[in-house]
Amino acid sequence: MEILERLPRESGRDYALRVIKENIVTLELVPGSQISESQLAGTLGLSRTPVREALIELDKVKIVKIFPQRRSVVADIDYHLVDEACFMRNTLECALIELVCETADSRGLDRLEENIRLQHFYLDSRNFKELMKLDDRFHAILFELAQKPQIYALLQQITIHFDRVRWMALESVQELEIVQDHEQMLKAIRRRDPEQAVALMKRHLSRYKFDAATIREKFPQYFPKAD
Repeated sequence: MEILERLPRESGRDYALRVIKENIVTLELVPGSQISESQLAGTLGLSRTPVREALIELDKVKIVKIFPQRRSVVADIDYHLVDEACFMRNTLECALIELVCETADSRGLDRLEENIRLQHFYLDSRNFKELMKLDDRFHAILFELAQKPQIYALLQQITIHFDRVRWMALESVQELEIVQDHEQMLKAIRRRDPEQAVALMKRHLSRYKFDAATIREKFPQYFPKAD
């Protein structure tokens, strides 16, 4: 399990939540693995209360299952929950990119372009953790350019199922096209072409469906047997 540095003024609950979420997404905590409140609290230098609060939040979104006697287990991949999270992103971000096509200025477009340059660097070096962070940052910038940053913050609370499958795609798909997707979206935004930008966003957010067979082949142990 990777222990992240605590941010300035970050509450114990938020710190524990961030650490657990990132480790679940990157499969440091694999589906079926147990999370011990007491052990994690000791490792993070926290009391058990903020760790318990973080686990309760993750139980609410069904990425962690809490059982009696303080045993918590990381949930298996559930494509129904992945689809639900993707539906939310698709609905919001297609409307969002239309706004960006109308309102983005040259400074905002430069921010997107710089982000894509860094994506190429980390894709070439196969540094998937940094690439995924930059993917997230690209979408965060879109929300900022549309003056909707709080919606992005709320979205992060429920997309962990989708994020875990995104990470599995990075680990298993040979020909990754996420950077190319972002480049094409930026070109559509520069042309002020909302119809094309929306079509590109839909394709980008649907890639997990195209990658599903490859993901299941590489990680069959993480899916329910009856799924």
